[in-house]
Amino acid sequence: MVHTLVLGAGPTGLMAAMMLAVEGHRVTVLDRDPSPPKGGAEEIRSGWKRPGVRQFPQPHLLLPGGYRLLAAEFPAAVERLVGLGGSRFNMISGAWDVGETGGPQPGDDRFETVAARRPVLEAALLAEAERTPGITVRREAQVTGLLTRTARSAWRPHVTGVLIRGGEQVEADLVVDASGRHSQVAAMLAGIGATPHEERAEAGLRYYTRYFHSADGMTPRPTPSPICHHNSVTIGTVPADSGTWSVTLATSSRDQELRGLADIDAWHRAMKLYPTEAHWAEGEPITGVIAMGGLESTYRRFVVDELPVATGIVAVGDAWASINPVFGTGMTMGFRHAALLRDTLRMVGADDPMELALQLDDATQKNLAPVWESIAAWDRHRLAEIDAETRGEAYSTDDNDWNVDVALNIARSKDPAIVRGLSDVGGLLATPEEALVKTGLAQKAVELAAGASRYPDPGPARRELLAALAND
Repeated sequence: MVHTLVLGAGPTGLMAAMMLAVEGHRVTVLDRDPSPPKGGAEEIRSGWKRPGVRQFPQPHLLLPGGYRLLAAEFPAAVERLVGLGGSRFNMISGAWDVGETGGPQPGDDRFETVAARRPVLEAALLAEAERTPGITVRREAQVTGLLTRTARSAWRPHVTGVLIRGGEQVEADLVVDASGRHSQVAAMLAGIGATPHEERAEAGLRYYTRYFHSADGMTPRPTPSPICHHNSVTIGTVPADSGTWSVTLATSSRDQELRGLADIDAWHRAMKLYPTEAHWAEGEPITGVIAMGGLESTYRRFVVDELPVATGIVAVGDAWASINPVFGTGMTMGFRHAALLRDTLRMVGADDPMELALQLDDATQKNLAPVWESIAAWDRHRLAEIDAETRGEAYSTDDNDWNVDVALNIARSKDPAIVRGLSDVGGLLATPEEALVKTGLAQKAVELAAGASRYPDPGPARRELLAALAND
């Protein structure tokens, strides 16, 4: 029986652990943080401290692509999540009565998911993992180093386990790094001469989030899109569990003039300027404004010059590559990566660690890297656009992909096929090539968007926004 160590008991780590345990692996999950408290959704949300996950309090959404994978592999986990208050939600329901998109259509059920706050969702996955035969979850077990020997082939380091704070050594046939965007494993590998290739964005978005709930358990009327872009600001409206929801204003981390959004009164004055989303800020607040930055995109590749930097260890999810979370792709990408690892092990087995590393890298590059690259490119343009808006200028570029993205955003309320094509891509149900290019929808959007305003949803000019923050 293969013994696999999974580092990190977040959603990606738990998904990987369950998938490998079902395949017959003996899986030990190590996580540095304490267990969740006993009780229901509110006890879990308010009582669970996860200092190892900075983004734990921020909104998370399991996209339809990730939900379908979870429901297919572990339907009991979905039922457990619903039992904790998770709410079923259709990602395009807000577009059914907007513009020319029309009402529901056959096939719209593919956009369904279950919404919940991160602590609640993670607690449901953890409970399911703990009842899965073959899995042991160890909490408050911080990994401080790697156990290694020299591999027989190519003289690369071979990881044989990890060292835990306090000196304990835990050996394994395979180590899976699922410890998230702040993983220290890349630095540990560099320390043994196995430095992965790494790319880091110089800037990212900054998030200002507030949570609400309603007395009747109902969430607000959905917006035409859960993510709406405006001058200098992107607004995310995300339903959650037990009649709760979140509203996030995302700005450029370089935009110092909008740092005032951290103030509750200023945040609400700003929200009133956006008629499409303003009603989402009318519930009963259950938090202050949660401000967070420092979530710049990072990409790591563990195969360099056609050879793995080390064998016996692989990385999945955000430990491989993380992106600005404005589109909510992280959890679903992590689930897909866990499935790729499972499928690669089925094909290669754990006895050939060199081939395992190469095959997983190949599958990752084909299936996940293009998603990361497209969102990273969007980030660069969006940040440059906001920079231009702070100078009072209009942003322009010769990058056709960005210009098509802008056109699609403008045209999403003008055509029912375009909003569904965009939702297929945004929900990680299809690639842009499949859903938008081959179907001709991208070209149609360019035609529909000609001469239209950059931002289709009503909102203030930048000077009006700044005046609201200053209470002028």
